[in-house]
Amino acid sequence: MTWLPVHDTCFGMKRRSFLKKTGLVGLGSLTIAAGSVGASRARNPYYKGPVSDHFDGLNFYNPNGHPPKGFVELMKWQMGGGRKKWPEQYPSPFKDKPPKRVDGGNLRVTFVGHATVLLQFDGLNILTDPVWSERCSPVSWAGPKRKNPPGIDFEDLPPIDVVLLSHNHYDHLDLATLSRLHRDHKPLIVTPLGNDTLLMDHDGSFQVAVGDWLDTIELNNQVKVTLEPMHHWSARGVGDRRNALWAAFMVQGPSGNIYHIGDTGFHGGQNYRTVREKYGPIRFAIVPFGAYEPRDFMQHQHQNPDEAVQGHVLCGAEFSLGHHWGTFQLTNESIEDQLSDLNAARLNHGVSEEIFRALQPGQVWDVPHSAPKSA
Repeated sequence: MTWLPVHDTCFGMKRRSFLKKTGLVGLGSLTIAAGSVGASRARNPYYKGPVSDHFDGLNFYNPNGHPPKGFVELMKWQMGGGRKKWPEQYPSPFKDKPPKRVDGGNLRVTFVGHATVLLQFDGLNILTDPVWSERCSPVSWAGPKRKNPPGIDFEDLPPIDVVLLSHNHYDHLDLATLSRLHRDHKPLIVTPLGNDTLLMDHDGSFQVAVGDWLDTIELNNQVKVTLEPMHHWSARGVGDRRNALWAAFMVQGPSGNIYHIGDTGFHGGQNYRTVREKYGPIRFAIVPFGAYEPRDFMQHQHQNPDEAVQGHVLCGAEFSLGHHWGTFQLTNESIEDQLSDLNAARLNHGVSEEIFRALQPGQVWDVPHSAPKSA
């Protein structure tokens, strides 16, 4: 586990002015691609450390992978049309009031929305990439707006012990929500290299455990979490592209292995195969399947539903929850496309809807201990 000094970064004023005029500032994880205008700064504001197979001394990267598209490609996409209309509201009929704790080998899962999931098992309450804000954006008045409220009212949250924070895009790292959680729950935030600098600069009293890929952090004497590779990238603004690391998480405890992926490209299924070989049976996987069109722009950073279902099969998960859909419009496909493409993918790969599910916000899944024999 590594603790890093606090620094900060800022937008270049000319670039920020241009991006405001073009409407590209404040549009969540995808228009952070606007941060690719020009090269990364000669100094990494978040992290200093030794060169590795995924850090070149300045920027993190995906080994044998693909970097995110640049500004020219972003503009071609933004100006190219093809963006389908989402409804102003996409309400869910569900709202959860979770119990304080879940034990006895049970695994209770609540889908809060987008990439935010509440996991309750082994007496622990864990939130993934928590976002309760109205927008995923650096500002409160622009950027992708929620189509549905969080599936749990913030005041109804049980005691939150741990936050798994996969990377720093605005639809995953929401400082306003993290501040509320710290005020009311003081959870341990587990996150990959460089993100601790951003967090501690915002609030030096945050409790943060930071690690590199393959580092393991003990949550208590029974449960531990290991940071695993995912094929993605990071940025908060102009000039800090790929300066902080991104990671998936494997949680191991008495109730079984839980694999959470915040955002990823399929990358030939490499990371799914690796975790199956390394960890054996996985009781539950949380797998992204939204924000995937246009495919030529998104394919290396966001997997589509067919790739998500392939990932479920490749990692050997008994059950999987599909996420990253239906709350924030980040890309071209419609909500209906997301669901119909997922249905087609399940049929194509022989995976039932009871095994790979897409819940609505507030919907609860009491995950079985093992898959039915007929699955």
